[in-house]
Amino acid sequence: MQLDIKCRKCRAIGEKLFLKGDRCFSPKCAMIKRPFKPGMHKKTKSRGGISEYARQLTEKKKMKLIYRIDENQLRRYFKESLASKGSTTEVLFKKLEMRLDNIVFRLGLAPSRSVSRQLVNHGHFWVNGRKLRIPSKGLKIGDVVTVRPQSLEKPAFKNLKETIKKQEVPNFLSLNREKIEGKVVSEPSMAELKPPFNISLVVEFYSK
Repeated sequence: MQLDIKCRKCRAIGEKLFLKGDRCFSPKCAMIKRPFKPGMHKKTKSRGGISEYARQLTEKKKMKLIYRIDENQLRRYFKESLASKGSTTEVLFKKLEMRLDNIVFRLGLAPSRSVSRQLVNHGHFWVNGRKLRIPSKGLKIGDVVTVRPQSLEKPAFKNLKETIKKQEVPNFLSLNREKIEGKVVSEPSMAELKPPFNISLVVEFYSK
């Protein structure tokens, strides 16, 4: 099952990556029920010390899993960030957080980034009043995200009006719960969001 695959990815990494929405916060989370690596001898096998290179690979894998991106996409984001003004780590983080699929997830319009990606692909969201089907599209300050009115009747959005009532959004976003409308009001802050990966190690990996 797809759910089991995601759980195994978290267990293989050795920490919770929040790939399955609300389930990750419940007692059903695999990292609570089985907090050890999958496979034979899983309970007794020791991780031991790891090299700096191995740590970099692990952090890179976390980023790819969390944001649902592949190696080519992450490498492209790094090159763009390196060529930009400012801290490469900060710019890279902002590029990932400003993706449309991530914004939809952060607003609580989808339970996980993987579901958000699917819903965007299927044309269920508008950005500034126009349908946008590109999950990787980078949004800007002032952009407004809404659910396509016709989509609100779809099963995927059945309980949306209730779930967003308790949704907490980061400071770089605003959410109008009555209109079911989100807006990018500033740039995302790594200090506020505290990502569950070491982005500096990823930058070091690609800088070699």
